[in-house]
Amino acid sequence: MGTESLPVCSHNEWDTVEEVIVGTALGACIPEWHVTLKATLPERYWSFFKEHGGQPFPDEIVRAAERDLDGLAKILEAEGVRVRRPEPMRQARGFASPHWRSRGGLYAAMPRDCLLVVGDEILEVPMAWRCRHFETQAFRPLLKEYFLRGAKWTAAPKPMLGDALYDEGFHESAKNGVASVLTEIEPVFDAADFLRCGKDIVYFRSHTTNALGVEWLSRHLGSAYRFHELECDDTHRMHIDTTFLPLRPGLLMVNPERVRTIPRLFRSWDILEAPPGCTPDDVPLYFSSKWLNMNVFMLDEERVLVAAHEKPLIAALRNRGLAPIPVPFLSFYPLGGSIHCATLDVVRRGALKSYF
Repeated sequence: MGTESLPVCSHNEWDTVEEVIVGTALGACIPEWHVTLKATLPERYWSFFKEHGGQPFPDEIVRAAERDLDGLAKILEAEGVRVRRPEPMRQARGFASPHWRSRGGLYAAMPRDCLLVVGDEILEVPMAWRCRHFETQAFRPLLKEYFLRGAKWTAAPKPMLGDALYDEGFHESAKNGVASVLTEIEPVFDAADFLRCGKDIVYFRSHTTNALGVEWLSRHLGSAYRFHELECDDTHRMHIDTTFLPLRPGLLMVNPERVRTIPRLFRSWDILEAPPGCTPDDVPLYFSSKWLNMNVFMLDEERVLVAAHEKPLIAALRNRGLAPIPVPFLSFYPLGGSIHCATLDVVRRGALKSYF
């Protein structure tokens, strides 16, 4: 079947994109302080989360981020891409399970985190942050639509997220060379810890993805896919796409501070070491670092959406024969992501194949 017959179909990060979900910042909530935040977020902002967790994000941050998302949607549409958006939800509402309580959620700004498209299937992933437990609800109308049109819609086992999942002394523990705040009591993973290269899927274990989560996904997808673990130097690792990003067959972008050894799979590829990001120092990066500049989105094997202020990266991409399309996106950065995070490529034109 061609992609014109499939409501969901995407096998990699570079085939021509036809439909994409763009997130929304509306209703965003500051997450309640938890050991998972301590493991991942810049220490200089810990007091912000401790003081304001469970409250709405400041309105000026939300409105500015939403303007960037609206602008991104317009640029995608101008490039011939169908754009879908989730329903905004008020995240600053408490909720509970039998095992824990949360003062609020987070946002629906990052579909890349909570949903994973592999082939003709869209998966709701079992996220490790308690505040994100119900995050896919904002996307449910779209998920139901895709299902009614014939897509495979799967929800991974909903995790219990009890205290035993989290290692309070994670700084002192290391297993198999990976120190993580997560134990292996149940499968958890974020979709943004995985990258698709046709029949090969690259991932890293992080503070949001444990080995049991990788095992669940590998078994679920079956023998058609090969999984490859990325090793990197990052004690705060969370989401692979600011560390390692295949741009098209034969071209790989890496974070030179984190990736010391290129995985064997990619050693014949051209390696682009991303230049440092140039986010101004007065922009609050509550969740992340200036390496958000790597978080680009390929429309096809030439066109690439990149944050407009990241001039050195734009030049580097152009020098590799790509056609960068600048997107004003600096105001979105305080929410912890950039263009790749804020999008989910639901339909790309192309078939499943091996690139190695």
